[in-house]
This record gives sequence, structure tokens and C-alpha cells, in this order.
Amino acid sequence: MTGFNPAVTAMADVEVTGGNLVLVVIVALIAIGALAMAVMFRKEVLSAGEGTDNMKNIALAVQEGADAYLQRQFRTLAIFAAIAFVALLALPVGDIDSAWVVRIFRSVFFLVGAGFSAAVGYLGMSLAVRANLRVAAAANTQGREVAMNIGLRTGAMVGMLTVGLGLLGASVVVIIFQDNAPKVLEGFGFGAALLAMFMRVGGGIFTKAADVGADLVGKVEQNIPEDDPRNAATIADNVGDNVGDCAGMAADLFESYAVTLVAALILGSQAFGDKGLVYPLLIPAIGALTAVGGVYLTRPRPGVNGLTTINTAFYISAAIGAVVSVIVSFVYLPTSFDDFGRLGSALDAISTEAPDGNPALIASIAVVIGIVLAAAILSLTGYFTGTEYKPVKDVGKTSLTGAATVILSGLSVGFESAVYTTIVIGAAVFGAFLLGTGSLAISLFAVALAGCGLLTTVGSIVAMDTFGPVSDNAQGVAEMSGDVSPEGAQILTDLDAVGNTTKAITKGIAIATAVLAATALFGSYATTVLEELGTENADELLHAFVFDPSVLVGVLLGSAVVFLFSGLAINAVARAAGAVVYEVRRQFREIPGIMEGTGRPEYGKVVDIVTKDSLRELITPGVLAVLAPIAVGFGLGFTALAGFLAGAIGTGTLMAVFLANAGGAWDNAKKLVEDGNHGGKGSEAHAATVIGDTVGDPFKDTAGPAINPLLKVMNLVSLLIASAVVSMSVGDDQHDVLRILIALVAAAIIVAVIYISKQRETTMGDDAAPPAASAPTTDPAVTA
Repeated sequence: MTGFNPAVTAMADVEVTGGNLVLVVIVALIAIGALAMAVMFRKEVLSAGEGTDNMKNIALAVQEGADAYLQRQFRTLAIFAAIAFVALLALPVGDIDSAWVVRIFRSVFFLVGAGFSAAVGYLGMSLAVRANLRVAAAANTQGREVAMNIGLRTGAMVGMLTVGLGLLGASVVVIIFQDNAPKVLEGFGFGAALLAMFMRVGGGIFTKAADVGADLVGKVEQNIPEDDPRNAATIADNVGDNVGDCAGMAADLFESYAVTLVAALILGSQAFGDKGLVYPLLIPAIGALTAVGGVYLTRPRPGVNGLTTINTAFYISAAIGAVVSVIVSFVYLPTSFDDFGRLGSALDAISTEAPDGNPALIASIAVVIGIVLAAAILSLTGYFTGTEYKPVKDVGKTSLTGAATVILSGLSVGFESAVYTTIVIGAAVFGAFLLGTGSLAISLFAVALAGCGLLTTVGSIVAMDTFGPVSDNAQGVAEMSGDVSPEGAQILTDLDAVGNTTKAITKGIAIATAVLAATALFGSYATTVLEELGTENADELLHAFVFDPSVLVGVLLGSAVVFLFSGLAINAVARAAGAVVYEVRRQFREIPGIMEGTGRPEYGKVVDIVTKDSLRELITPGVLAVLAPIAVGFGLGFTALAGFLAGAIGTGTLMAVFLANAGGAWDNAKKLVEDGNHGGKGSEAHAATVIGDTVGDPFKDTAGPAINPLLKVMNLVSLLIASAVVSMSVGDDQHDVLRILIALVAAAIIVAVIYISKQRETTMGDDAAPPAASAPTTDPAVTA
């Protein structure tokens, strides 16, 4: 492309009218249809039998605990939402007409995005805690196929809810706000991402604190089975599966969906004009339709492994989505950039001539790259975390030599898998970027379209993910009730193993989605900065090479925030789990008849401990995510903030995959031993894998998944403050004193919350009761 001007200056108006408007309305109707399908799937699940009275009582306790936790969490998060609402009103939106109207509705749709994210999490959890006993009852009386189908329908409901609300929010904003839709959608995406991050961190701390505490005292010290009703932490553990893996993960995937759409619409309006505001909605709409097909393709059959059934349905629906997306691309988009027209086109802002290439072909390839990436991550993650493959089998073998070698081998799996997964994601990002034929805007839009391609699989991904905790809880309900036959118990064990792998796979795909969304948002940040700088100052950003000290420092700080965030999340689990261990030990020691089954544990006390600790602990990582970009941007400038985002994306990708896959490998290595390998349950090898699994729990279910929304929150905060940072740093309107003051206040708040967090660790150690001297242990290496 000749005459290329990388500075994105004032954008021409982009309106969605005529046939384009009709298409967006159709997308909104598809979104409503997806929500209707969610209602239908919910009814299917609730129509199944509930099992025995014991099952109902146990499930009711889990329901009440999960509902109480989420209600308390939402009350806590309402404070953050109110602060963010006001802050968004104060932030500028650039030089556009009706700026105050856009500011107001950006804040309003921040609340809408947060509300949708909360709704996906809450409603998904609400059905999951009712599906668990139905899966257990079906396994006991109707067989594997019926039980698995109930679990999959539960996931399908959450999947349809995710795509329905995401598409509905984005399409309504485009219909109402037209060329200002990208600015309003910044608020929508920020609300979804912020709430999802808090739900992911809080739910992750809750579930893993209960799980780790239950395993260390129950399995290792008392040598009783998982989900044994004599263990006071079992109800909290089952509650945690729902608030963490159901509510937290559903909110996480919803915000990935919403944020990817936001980035694609921002960049699309700059690259393809009005069609760029419509096309990114069409691809996920296709995904919503193919997801329904995927639900009905996933039919469990006798003699066929459950994971094979789920994977086959995923691949078929993804392939159908790819073919239909290519057809829609060539029907809707022109085959030459000249056909977009020059007058009033967004291309006027980035070039003096139309770029070369075929827009329909570029868009098609970008979307297919995203779909292929999802399939590749599914295979790669399945290999490193599946029980039938060499990595997990090798981790299982190391249990024969103790917990230390189990931990070392799991770390090795995590480190190695992170490299391969990052290479695959990097290849997808770079391949999409090369499609731009020299145009910065089109290259960035192609990366966002790869994310949209991946979104076509989100309905299936959410269904796969929710299946994991539902099957896990079903096994827990069965074991605690004692009302399931040996055949039914084996069915539930098999489904739980399948669920473990699907959870690991969906975490991998969620990470890939997060990276594509964060990269696209990074591009949006760059174009926003260039817009604010204008042509005369554009070189200040474009010539900021990596060896520029400000950029290099930014990269280091971005990487450091990922490490600090992960450390805070894992340490929060360690503190909360320690409190659970002391409480469960106390109950075994002080309540008569627990081990004999005549005494009833005080389940509510453990639920209360992890509820309070998780809500208290989520504040520190949340403050870090929001204020770190503010401190860097206002303190060091927009080039340092660009480096900060690049460092966070790079390090966050590696860290998230490492944590997720190491934890998944440890978890399934434990399952291998529990299935009778290397001595089976109660052996020293089993104790070693339990310890490995307790290390991996906060890896894979707290810190690892929370990095996904972390990356997007930091990118969205950077995008929102970009105009203010530039205007206070460059030109005649510099306000260096105010800019540095804002940075210092943000940094001081971060330091203060971290300091307070560290003080809590000392308090727990001083106040907690000493461990029970009589508690037996099966491994001399296990200490409190």
C-alpha cells in the first residue's frame, strides 16, 4: 500500500442503515433465540428425577451455600461498580459529537455489562447446583448416557446464555449509537471484564481453599475418601465448585465474548467502515446457531468414551461454523477495497490510497484462523492433561517416589506445555496480522476477527466447562448420600474424569480467547493514542522501540504485575486453606463420634470461613489490576503503558497456560492412582498425588484462570485512560503535576492494599489453634 499514514486521525462518521441495520436486528433476534434455547435447556434439566431424600438434602445445602456466597459477593462488588460508574463519567471520550451523552451511556452500559456477567455466572450456578443430584440419580437408575446428557444440557444452557447476552448487548448498542457504538461498548466490555475478574478471583479462592483443606485433612491425615460426609469441608468444597468453576468460569467466558466483540467493533469501524460494525456481529451469530447444532450432536452412546463424544461434536460444529462463516464473508463483504468507496470511509483516516487485497478473503481467513486455533488448543491441552496420554501417566508414575517428584514432574508438564501453546497462539496472532497487506488498521482488525472466529465455538466451550463441576458435584452428592449403587458410582467416577479433562481444555481455549482479545484491545489502545496525538506527533508512539527505556520499563512492569497478581491469588488460597485445615482438625478432635458416623460435623462453619476469606482476599488483586495501568500510564507516559500491556500479554499467556496445565496434570494423575494404579486409594502414592493436586488446585482454578480477565481489564483501563494520558503528556495542555499526582495516588493505594493483605497472614498464624497431635498421616513429609 502506498502513501500509508500510520496516524489514525479524526474518523469519518460511520452509520449503520438500510440492509446493514436489518442484519444487526437479525443478530439481535438470534441472540433472543439463544436465550430462549437457554430457557428450554433449563426446563429439560429440571424435568429430570431428583433422586433420594438424602441426595436432595445434600444438594439443598450446596444450593443454599452457593446462593448465600454469591449474594454477599455481589453486595461487595456493588461498591466497586459504583466507583467505576462515576470514574467513567469523568474520563474523556475524544473529540466527538454528543460527548457527554456518550460518557453517560458508556457508564450505563458498564453496569449492563457487569449485570450480564453477573447474570451468566449466577444463573449458570443456579442450574448447576440443581443438576448435580439429577446427574447422580440418573447414573444410579438410568445409566451413563442419560446422566451425561443431563450434565451436557446444563452446560448448553449456560452456553446459550453466554452467547445470547453477549450478542444482544453488542447489537443493541450498535443499533442505538451507530458510529459512537465503539465508545459506548468500551463501558460494556469493561463492566463484563471487571465483574468477571472479581468473580473468578473470589470464586477461585473459595473453591480451592475448601478443596485443599478438605483433601489435606480428610484424604491425607484421616485417610477417608473424597466427599466423605465426616469431613466438615465437603459441603464448602461442593459449594466452591459451583461459585468458582460454574459462576466464575461462566462469567469469565462471557466477558471474553463481550470484550472480543468490543475490540472487533472498535477496529472494524476503522478498517471496514459501516461493514466493520456489522460483520463482527455476524460471525458470533453463526456460532450461536452452530452451538445449538453442537448440543444435539453431542449424543452419548453406549461403548463410546464420553470425552470422544464431546470432542467429536465440538470439531463438527466448529467445521460447520467455519464453512458458513466463509460463505457469509463472501456474500456480505466486497472483494476489493475500492468497493468500500473513498468519501466518508474510515480508510480516509489511515491511508491516501485504498489498500490492496480482497476484504472478503482477508476476513474469511482470519475467522478460520480463530476456529482452527480453538481446535488446536483443544487437542494440545487434552494431550498434556488427559489421563490417557503420556504426560499425565508420567506424573502418575512419579508418585511411587513421593510428593516431591510428583510436584517436579507436574511443574515440568506445565512449563513445557506453556511453550507449545504460546507458539500456537502466537502463530495465529501473527498469521492474522499478516493479512493486513501493510495496513495497520486492517491487520489489527484481522487479529480481532480471529478472536471472533474463536467465539463461534464459545457456546460449545461453555457447555464443556460446566459439565466438569456438575459431574464432580454429582459424584460428591452420591458419595455423601450413600444411596448410589457400585455401578452408578463407577459411572459418576468416569464422568468426573471426563469433566476434569473438559475443564482443563476449556481453560486452554479461554486463555487463547483472552490473548486474542487483549491483543486486539492493545491495537485499539494504539489507534486511540494515535488519534489523540494527531499526525504531527504520531512518531512519538510509532518510534518507541523496545530499547527505549520507557518501553522496556513498561514491559518489565507489565510482566511483574502478572507475577504479583498470581502470587497474591495463590497466597490467598494458602491462607484461607490453612484456616480450613485448622477448623476441620478441630472438629475431628472436639466433636464426639465424627469418625464413627454418629456425630455431625459443623459444615456451616467451614462455609463461613471460606466465604469471609474469599470476599476479603479478592480486593487486593482487583485493585492491582485496575490501578497498575493508571500508575504506569500517568506516571511514565503512553509509550511505557504500551510496553506495560505488551509485557502483561506475553507473560500472562505463558503464566496462565503453565498454571492451568500443571494443575490439570496433577489433578488427573491423582485420578489415575484413585482408579487403582500404583497402589490405588490409601497408598503412599495416593498421598503423594493428593499433595500434588492440592498444589495444583490454586494453580488451575484460581490464579491461572484469573489471568484471563486480568489481561482484558488492564487493556480496557488503558484504552479508557488513553485520551487523558496523551492530553496530559503532550502538547500545550500538559499537566505534569496533576499527572504525577494521579500516578502516585494509584501506586500508594496498591502498596497499601498489599501491605494490609500481608498483615492478615501473620494474624492467622498467631490466632489459629495448633494442629491435632493425634491426627494420623500417611506420609511423613506432610506437615501443617
